[in-house]
Amino acid sequence: MCYFGGNAHAQANYCVTGCLQVQTLYLWKFTFNLVTYLVTFNSSKVTSSFLGRLRHFVEIIDPSTLFVSQEKLQECIKLLDDYKHGTLPPGTTDQQLWEAQKIKQAIIHPDTGEKIFMPFRMSGYVPFGTPIVIGLLLPNQTVMSTIIWQWLNQSHNACVNYANRNATKPTPASKFLQGYAGAVTSAVSIAVGLNVLIQKANKLSPATRMIIQRFVPFPAVASANICNVGLMRHSELSEGIDVLDNNSNVVGSSKIAARHAIMETALTRVVLPMPIFVLPPIIMSYLERLRFLQRNRRLLLPIHSVVCLITFGLSLPVAISLFPQMSQIEVSCLEPEIAMATDCKVVTYNKGL
Repeated sequence: MCYFGGNAHAQANYCVTGCLQVQTLYLWKFTFNLVTYLVTFNSSKVTSSFLGRLRHFVEIIDPSTLFVSQEKLQECIKLLDDYKHGTLPPGTTDQQLWEAQKIKQAIIHPDTGEKIFMPFRMSGYVPFGTPIVIGLLLPNQTVMSTIIWQWLNQSHNACVNYANRNATKPTPASKFLQGYAGAVTSAVSIAVGLNVLIQKANKLSPATRMIIQRFVPFPAVASANICNVGLMRHSELSEGIDVLDNNSNVVGSSKIAARHAIMETALTRVVLPMPIFVLPPIIMSYLERLRFLQRNRRLLLPIHSVVCLITFGLSLPVAISLFPQMSQIEVSCLEPEIAMATDCKVVTYNKGL
């Protein structure tokens, strides 16, 4: 049995991930349909505009793509290859092509051409990450529970950042482990440090202290997310990333483009947790004062879960739509050798997600 309040906190910490994982998938499908409805009206598939990118990424994070079979994936890849070579089977519709592209982009890494492991795809970010978010926002956190939930959160984030990085250059396993250790250490240190400071604030009433503690995860996660992106992708800064001309030919490797890619990705990771860790504490602080929920405290955890899921589902496509995945930069802003290698004024690079 999982419910909020005093002695039940330890029980909630242990059971929340297991009892919510399956429910999260169904609730995320509902949230996805809601987001799709909100952004479909008057939007386009052109990713040069924010609304176009929002529509694009809402399709990419469709949870139904998590269940696409290998056979279906290969059919989609073949259909897109046939389109590229002008050998489409008779009767192929535009809808079939858009669906094939959606499935391929949701599952296949654009640089490596390999499948992204299910929990680390953008379509798996919300269903696999929501139970961790709920755990981070549980009230009456102890130092140990804070460490556990922050470790789980940054471990998941580190794997998502690595799986969706710019992979035009190979990354040794040693650098991945170094980045992972640094990202997790920074997150846990910031979160525990803030909790300790709040607990030592004797001038605060217990109720005020508990409310402030609910907001601790946001600054901790936001700052740790910046460290996470930087550390998990730091090899790009030293080796550079490939930049492409108008014909998708590699012009060269640019460290400046890598810096832009990481900065843009880090900014999305600051925007992403903002509604997730700010809105649920505000909403739950209000709901917990309702007489109905005071008499039925077992409903607090399910309601809290739904609130977290909806805010997560709404904030993810907005955050990753801030910048195009395939970003452009003027050649004049890059290294001299890049400018000498192409006549193009603008080149393209994979920012990553």
